[in-house]
Amino acid sequence: MSESLFIPETAAKAEKYEALIPQVEALITGEEDLYANLANIAAALKEGFGFFWVGFYLVKNEQLVLGPFQGPIACTRINFGKGVCGTAWKEAKTQLVPDVDAFPGHIACSSASRSEIVVPVFKGKEVAMVLDVDSDQLADFDETDQKYLEELMGILGKLL
Repeated sequence: MSESLFIPETAAKAEKYEALIPQVEALITGEEDLYANLANIAAALKEGFGFFWVGFYLVKNEQLVLGPFQGPIACTRINFGKGVCGTAWKEAKTQLVPDVDAFPGHIACSSASRSEIVVPVFKGKEVAMVLDVDSDQLADFDETDQKYLEELMGILGKLL
């Protein structure tokens, strides 16, 4: 596959995801290097939607450790159950946060982040990592983002 994406700029959010997901799936299928795949997924989401920050935290030695990302520098380690990412890991379910300042125990890696969605990625039945997407706008994520990001992370999980 070519290393460029086609995302219709004027399309609705769902249509953008529907255009992006098969392109990302084609990009990562057959590539064995996890970090290359994570880097391309983060870049595709940032490029396709203009999110403030997109990246992965991988479960390592009982912590989430920063992996490939796009955006400003970020927190390097997050403990189990702490912040939005640690909560997604602990609960093994997506966290959709319209206002990060209202989330109990939110970890402010960047004061510019206003809303967030964190989607766990499973290897078998265990959370292996989380996708973290931040916006500099309040309530920027909704059920459409959740549906399609969970679908995309399901595809990634099958490759683990």
